[in-house]
Amino acid sequence: MTGIGTDCIIVDGLVKHFRIHRRAAGLGASLRGLVRRRYDVVRAVDDISFNIASGEVVGFLGPNGAGKTTTLKCLSGLLHPSAGRVRVLGHDPARRQPDFLGAITLVMGQRNQLFWDLPAMETFLVNQAIYRVPPTQFRAALERLVVLLDLGDLLDKQVRQLSLGERMRCELAAALLHEPQVLFLDEPTLGLDVAGQAAIRGFLASYANERGATILLTSHYMADVTALASRVVLIDGGTLRYDGSLADLVATHAPYRLVRITLDGKADAETLAPYGDVASIEGPEAVLRVPRESTRDVAGRLLAELPVVDVSIQDVPVEDIVREVFARD
Repeated sequence: MTGIGTDCIIVDGLVKHFRIHRRAAGLGASLRGLVRRRYDVVRAVDDISFNIASGEVVGFLGPNGAGKTTTLKCLSGLLHPSAGRVRVLGHDPARRQPDFLGAITLVMGQRNQLFWDLPAMETFLVNQAIYRVPPTQFRAALERLVVLLDLGDLLDKQVRQLSLGERMRCELAAALLHEPQVLFLDEPTLGLDVAGQAAIRGFLASYANERGATILLTSHYMADVTALASRVVLIDGGTLRYDGSLADLVATHAPYRLVRITLDGKADAETLAPYGDVASIEGPEAVLRVPRESTRDVAGRLLAELPVVDVSIQDVPVEDIVREVFARD
Protein backbone atom coordinates (compact mmCIF):
# COMPACT_ATOMS: atom_id res chain seq x y z
CA MET A 1 0.00 0.00 0.00
CA THR A 2 1.20 3.51 -0.83
CA GLY A 3 1.56 5.52 2.37
CA ILE A 4 -0.28 8.73 3.13
CA GLY A 5 1.69 11.62 1.69
CA THR A 6 1.34 15.24 0.66
CA ASP A 7 -2.00 16.95 0.14
CA CYS A 8 -3.89 15.48 -2.79
CA ILE A 9 -7.12 17.48 -2.38
CA ILE A 10 -7.13 21.12 -1.27
CA VAL A 11 -10.38 22.95 -0.54
CA ASP A 12 -9.82 26.57 0.50
CA GLY A 13 -12.83 28.79 1.20
CA LEU A 14 -15.06 26.95 -1.28
CA VAL A 15 -18.34 28.75 -2.00
CA LYS A 16 -21.06 27.60 -4.38
CA HIS A 17 -24.31 29.55 -4.62
CA PHE A 18 -27.21 28.97 -7.01
CA ARG A 19 -29.87 31.38 -8.24
CA ILE A 20 -33.23 29.60 -8.25
CA HIS A 21 -36.19 31.04 -10.13
CA ARG A 22 -39.16 31.46 -7.82
CA ARG A 23 -42.72 31.63 -9.13
CA ALA A 24 -46.06 31.33 -7.40
CA ALA A 25 -48.73 29.00 -8.77
CA GLY A 26 -51.40 30.21 -11.17
CA LEU A 27 -51.76 31.82 -14.60
CA GLY A 28 -51.38 35.35 -13.24
CA ALA A 29 -48.08 34.49 -11.61
CA SER A 30 -46.86 32.93 -14.86
CA LEU A 31 -47.65 36.11 -16.79
CA ARG A 32 -46.00 38.33 -14.19
CA GLY A 33 -42.96 36.09 -14.33
CA LEU A 34 -42.50 36.92 -18.01
CA VAL A 35 -41.95 40.56 -17.08
CA ARG A 36 -40.37 40.37 -13.67
CA ARG A 37 -38.57 37.19 -12.66
CA ARG A 38 -37.81 36.63 -9.00
CA TYR A 39 -34.87 34.60 -7.75
CA ASP A 40 -33.73 33.07 -4.49
CA VAL A 41 -30.06 32.51 -3.72
CA VAL A 42 -29.35 29.02 -2.38
CA ARG A 43 -26.10 28.76 -0.44
CA ALA A 44 -25.27 25.14 -1.21
CA VAL A 45 -21.66 25.42 -0.01
CA ASP A 46 -20.65 28.40 2.09
CA ASP A 47 -16.92 28.89 2.76
CA ILE A 48 -15.59 25.44 3.67
CA SER A 49 -11.92 24.45 3.84
CA PHE A 50 -10.15 21.13 4.31
CA ASN A 51 -7.19 19.18 2.90
CA ILE A 52 -6.91 15.47 2.18
CA ALA A 53 -3.54 13.75 1.94
CA SER A 54 -2.59 11.34 -0.81
CA GLY A 55 -3.71 7.82 0.12
CA GLU A 56 -6.22 8.98 2.75
CA VAL A 57 -9.81 7.71 2.96
CA VAL A 58 -12.21 10.32 4.36
CA GLY A 59 -15.90 10.07 5.18
CA PHE A 60 -17.83 13.16 4.03
CA LEU A 61 -21.02 13.32 6.07
CA GLY A 62 -24.07 15.50 6.45
CA PRO A 63 -27.87 15.46 6.20
CA ASN A 64 -29.72 15.75 2.89
CA GLY A 65 -29.10 19.17 1.37
CA ALA A 66 -25.93 19.75 3.39
CA GLY A 67 -23.80 20.43 0.28
CA LYS A 68 -21.95 17.11 -0.02
CA THR A 69 -22.81 16.33 -3.64
CA THR A 70 -22.23 19.96 -4.68
CA THR A 71 -18.75 19.82 -3.15
CA LEU A 72 -17.94 16.56 -4.97
CA LYS A 73 -19.12 18.08 -8.25
CA CYS A 74 -16.84 21.10 -7.71
CA LEU A 75 -13.92 18.77 -6.95
CA SER A 76 -14.57 16.69 -10.06
CA GLY A 77 -15.00 19.74 -12.30
CA LEU A 78 -18.72 19.36 -13.04
CA LEU A 79 -19.45 22.66 -11.29
CA HIS A 80 -17.46 25.90 -11.11
CA PRO A 81 -17.06 27.37 -7.61
CA SER A 82 -18.69 30.75 -6.96
CA ALA A 83 -15.62 31.66 -4.89
CA GLY A 84 -12.65 30.03 -3.21
CA ARG A 85 -10.04 27.63 -4.50
CA VAL A 86 -10.01 23.86 -5.06
CA ARG A 87 -7.13 21.73 -6.26
CA VAL A 88 -6.99 18.00 -6.95
CA LEU A 89 -3.59 16.47 -7.71
CA GLY A 90 -2.38 20.00 -8.40
CA HIS A 91 -5.07 20.61 -11.04
CA ASP A 92 -7.88 23.15 -11.15
CA PRO A 93 -10.86 20.80 -11.65
CA ALA A 94 -12.92 23.41 -13.49
CA ARG A 95 -10.43 23.33 -16.40
CA ARG A 96 -11.21 19.63 -16.98
CA GLN A 97 -7.74 18.88 -18.37
CA PRO A 98 -7.20 15.36 -19.79
CA ASP A 99 -4.47 14.51 -17.25
CA PHE A 100 -6.84 15.45 -14.44
CA LEU A 101 -9.83 13.55 -15.83
CA GLY A 102 -7.70 10.45 -16.33
CA ALA A 103 -6.63 10.48 -12.68
CA ILE A 104 -10.05 10.75 -11.00
CA THR A 105 -13.45 9.10 -11.03
CA LEU A 106 -16.86 10.11 -9.70
CA VAL A 107 -19.32 7.37 -8.75
CA MET A 108 -22.86 8.44 -7.87
CA GLY A 109 -25.15 5.75 -6.51
CA GLN A 110 -28.23 7.44 -7.99
CA ARG A 111 -26.73 7.86 -11.49
CA ASN A 112 -26.24 5.19 -14.16
CA GLN A 113 -23.42 5.36 -16.71
CA LEU A 114 -24.00 1.88 -18.15
CA PHE A 115 -25.86 1.54 -21.47
CA TRP A 116 -29.22 0.17 -20.39
CA ASP A 117 -29.93 -2.00 -23.43
CA LEU A 118 -26.38 -3.29 -23.95
CA PRO A 119 -24.09 -5.61 -22.00
CA ALA A 120 -21.85 -3.95 -19.41
CA MET A 121 -18.82 -4.94 -21.48
CA GLU A 122 -19.87 -2.43 -24.13
CA THR A 123 -19.58 0.41 -21.61
CA PHE A 124 -16.20 -0.92 -20.51
CA LEU A 125 -14.94 -0.79 -24.10
CA VAL A 126 -16.28 2.74 -24.58
CA ASN A 127 -14.50 3.86 -21.40
CA GLN A 128 -11.30 2.21 -22.62
CA ALA A 129 -11.49 4.39 -25.73
CA ILE A 130 -12.42 7.56 -23.80
CA TYR A 131 -9.53 7.19 -21.36
CA ARG A 132 -7.17 5.80 -24.01
CA VAL A 133 -6.26 2.80 -21.90
CA PRO A 134 -3.74 0.58 -23.72
CA PRO A 135 -5.11 -2.91 -24.52
CA THR A 136 -2.64 -4.72 -22.24
CA GLN A 137 -3.42 -2.43 -19.29
CA PHE A 138 -7.16 -2.69 -20.01
CA ARG A 139 -7.15 -6.49 -20.01
CA ALA A 140 -5.13 -6.62 -16.78
CA ALA A 141 -7.39 -4.10 -15.04
CA LEU A 142 -10.53 -5.88 -16.26
CA GLU A 143 -9.31 -9.28 -15.05
CA ARG A 144 -8.48 -7.83 -11.64
CA LEU A 145 -11.87 -6.09 -11.30
CA VAL A 146 -13.77 -9.20 -12.44
CA VAL A 147 -12.16 -11.14 -9.58
CA LEU A 148 -12.49 -8.44 -6.92
CA LEU A 149 -16.10 -7.57 -7.79
CA ASP A 150 -17.16 -11.12 -8.66
CA LEU A 151 -18.51 -10.05 -12.05
CA GLY A 152 -18.26 -13.57 -13.48
CA ASP A 153 -21.05 -14.03 -16.03
CA LEU A 154 -22.33 -10.43 -15.76
CA LEU A 155 -20.17 -8.90 -18.49
CA ASP A 156 -22.24 -10.20 -21.40
CA LYS A 157 -25.68 -9.79 -19.82
CA GLN A 158 -27.93 -6.91 -20.86
CA VAL A 159 -27.73 -4.24 -18.15
CA ARG A 160 -31.51 -4.06 -17.78
CA GLN A 161 -31.44 -7.74 -16.75
CA LEU A 162 -29.01 -7.16 -13.86
CA SER A 163 -30.11 -6.72 -10.26
CA LEU A 164 -29.35 -3.44 -8.48
CA GLY A 165 -26.38 -4.96 -6.69
CA GLU A 166 -25.00 -6.43 -9.92
CA ARG A 167 -25.41 -3.10 -11.72
CA MET A 168 -23.61 -1.26 -8.92
CA ARG A 169 -20.66 -3.66 -9.13
CA CYS A 170 -20.51 -3.12 -12.89
CA GLU A 171 -20.74 0.66 -12.35
CA LEU A 172 -17.71 0.53 -10.09
CA ALA A 173 -15.79 -1.56 -12.59
CA ALA A 174 -16.58 0.90 -15.40
CA ALA A 175 -15.44 3.80 -13.21
CA LEU A 176 -12.16 2.14 -12.20
CA LEU A 177 -10.92 0.54 -15.43
CA HIS A 178 -8.55 3.46 -16.00
CA GLU A 179 -7.16 2.93 -12.46
CA PRO A 180 -7.77 6.43 -11.05
CA GLN A 181 -5.74 7.85 -8.17
CA VAL A 182 -8.67 9.76 -6.66
CA LEU A 183 -12.16 8.37 -6.06
CA PHE A 184 -15.14 10.61 -5.33
CA LEU A 185 -17.89 8.28 -4.14
CA ASP A 186 -21.40 9.67 -3.63
CA GLU A 187 -23.62 7.05 -1.95
CA PRO A 188 -21.98 4.07 -3.70
CA THR A 189 -24.10 1.53 -1.77
CA LEU A 190 -27.42 3.37 -2.10
CA GLY A 191 -30.34 0.93 -2.26
CA LEU A 192 -28.26 -2.23 -1.89
CA ASP A 193 -29.09 -5.00 0.54
CA VAL A 194 -26.76 -5.85 3.43
CA ALA A 195 -24.80 -8.42 1.40
CA GLY A 196 -24.39 -5.99 -1.51
CA GLN A 197 -23.19 -3.20 0.78
CA ALA A 198 -20.65 -5.52 2.40
CA ALA A 199 -19.35 -6.61 -1.02
CA ILE A 200 -18.85 -3.03 -2.19
CA ARG A 201 -17.16 -2.02 1.08
CA GLY A 202 -14.81 -4.99 0.88
CA PHE A 203 -13.88 -4.14 -2.69
CA LEU A 204 -13.23 -0.45 -1.91
CA ALA A 205 -11.05 -1.37 1.06
CA SER A 206 -9.01 -3.72 -1.14
CA TYR A 207 -8.69 -1.14 -3.93
CA ALA A 208 -7.56 1.59 -1.53
CA ASN A 209 -5.05 -0.76 0.11
CA GLU A 210 -3.60 -2.12 -3.14
CA ARG A 211 -3.57 1.08 -5.20
CA GLY A 212 -2.93 3.67 -2.47
CA ALA A 213 -5.97 5.57 -3.75
CA THR A 214 -7.36 8.72 -2.17
CA ILE A 215 -11.07 8.38 -1.43
CA LEU A 216 -13.69 10.97 -0.44
CA LEU A 217 -16.85 9.06 0.46
CA THR A 218 -20.37 10.23 1.20
CA SER A 219 -22.90 7.76 2.56
CA HIS A 220 -25.98 7.60 4.75
CA TYR A 221 -24.93 4.09 5.74
CA MET A 222 -22.54 4.63 8.64
CA ALA A 223 -21.20 1.09 8.23
CA ASP A 224 -19.63 2.30 4.96
CA VAL A 225 -17.79 5.08 6.77
CA THR A 226 -16.68 3.10 9.83
CA ALA A 227 -15.41 0.25 7.63
CA LEU A 228 -13.35 2.47 5.32
CA ALA A 229 -12.48 5.82 6.94
CA SER A 230 -10.65 6.83 10.10
CA ARG A 231 -11.30 10.53 9.48
CA VAL A 232 -14.62 12.29 8.90
CA VAL A 233 -15.62 15.72 7.65
CA LEU A 234 -19.10 16.86 8.69
CA ILE A 235 -20.97 19.64 6.90
CA ASP A 236 -24.46 21.02 7.39
CA GLY A 237 -26.17 23.90 5.65
CA GLY A 238 -23.12 24.25 3.43
CA THR A 239 -20.76 24.98 6.34
CA LEU A 240 -18.10 22.85 8.03
CA ARG A 241 -19.12 21.41 11.43
CA TYR A 242 -16.30 18.99 12.20
CA ASP A 243 -13.06 17.75 10.67
CA GLY A 244 -11.09 15.13 12.54
CA SER A 245 -10.71 11.50 13.44
CA LEU A 246 -13.75 9.31 13.84
CA ALA A 247 -12.40 8.11 17.21
CA ASP A 248 -12.14 11.68 18.52
CA LEU A 249 -15.68 12.43 17.35
CA VAL A 250 -16.97 9.43 19.30
CA ALA A 251 -14.93 10.30 22.40
CA THR A 252 -16.04 13.95 22.36
CA HIS A 253 -19.73 13.52 21.65
CA ALA A 254 -20.33 10.13 23.29
CA PRO A 255 -18.06 9.85 26.36
CA TYR A 256 -20.13 6.91 27.52
CA ARG A 257 -21.00 3.34 26.54
CA LEU A 258 -24.26 1.44 26.63
CA VAL A 259 -24.70 -1.35 29.17
CA ARG A 260 -27.66 -3.57 28.25
CA ILE A 261 -28.95 -5.88 30.97
CA THR A 262 -31.72 -8.42 31.37
CA LEU A 263 -32.90 -9.04 34.94
CA ASP A 264 -34.64 -12.00 36.51
CA GLY A 265 -37.74 -9.90 37.11
CA LYS A 266 -39.02 -6.46 36.16
CA ALA A 267 -36.47 -3.66 35.98
CA ASP A 268 -37.19 -0.27 37.54
CA ALA A 269 -35.47 3.09 37.20
CA GLU A 270 -35.05 3.71 40.93
CA THR A 271 -33.06 0.51 41.45
CA LEU A 272 -30.87 1.08 38.38
CA ALA A 273 -30.22 4.82 38.86
CA PRO A 274 -27.12 4.34 41.10
CA TYR A 275 -25.39 2.41 38.32
CA GLY A 276 -25.75 4.94 35.50
CA ASP A 277 -28.10 7.08 33.44
CA VAL A 278 -31.14 4.96 32.62
CA ALA A 279 -31.73 5.30 28.88
CA SER A 280 -34.64 2.88 28.54
CA ILE A 281 -36.58 0.18 30.37
CA GLU A 282 -38.85 -2.45 28.87
CA GLY A 283 -39.96 -5.25 31.16
CA PRO A 284 -36.88 -7.05 32.50
CA GLU A 285 -34.58 -5.32 29.97
CA ALA A 286 -32.84 -1.98 30.51
CA VAL A 287 -30.16 0.16 28.89
CA LEU A 288 -27.78 2.30 30.96
CA ARG A 289 -25.43 5.05 29.79
CA VAL A 290 -22.19 4.63 31.71
CA PRO A 291 -18.97 6.72 31.46
CA ARG A 292 -16.40 4.84 29.40
CA GLU A 293 -13.84 4.65 32.18
CA SER A 294 -16.41 3.17 34.59
CA THR A 295 -17.97 0.58 32.31
CA ARG A 296 -16.11 -2.46 33.64
CA ASP A 297 -16.68 -1.55 37.31
CA VAL A 298 -20.39 -0.88 36.75
CA ALA A 299 -20.87 -4.18 34.92
CA GLY A 300 -19.17 -6.00 37.78
CA ARG A 301 -21.39 -4.30 40.38
CA LEU A 302 -24.52 -5.12 38.40
CA LEU A 303 -23.58 -8.80 38.24
CA ALA A 304 -22.73 -8.89 41.95
CA GLU A 305 -25.65 -6.90 43.34
CA LEU A 306 -28.63 -7.56 41.05
CA PRO A 307 -30.27 -10.72 39.63
CA VAL A 308 -28.74 -10.23 36.16
CA VAL A 309 -29.56 -12.87 33.56
CA ASP A 310 -27.60 -11.27 30.72
CA VAL A 311 -25.34 -8.24 30.25
CA SER A 312 -23.61 -6.71 27.23
CA ILE A 313 -21.54 -3.58 26.68
CA GLN A 314 -21.81 -1.67 23.42
CA ASP A 315 -20.48 1.53 21.88
CA VAL A 316 -22.99 4.17 20.87
CA PRO A 317 -23.83 3.76 17.16
CA VAL A 318 -21.87 6.30 15.12
CA GLU A 319 -25.00 7.37 13.25
CA ASP A 320 -26.56 8.40 16.57
CA ILE A 321 -23.49 10.46 17.41
CA VAL A 322 -23.52 12.24 14.04
CA ARG A 323 -27.25 12.86 14.38
CA GLU A 324 -26.64 14.38 17.81
CA VAL A 325 -23.89 16.66 16.47
CA PHE A 326 -26.23 18.13 13.87
CA ALA A 327 -29.08 18.39 16.39
CA ARG A 328 -26.88 20.37 18.77
CA ASP A 329 -25.77 22.73 16.00
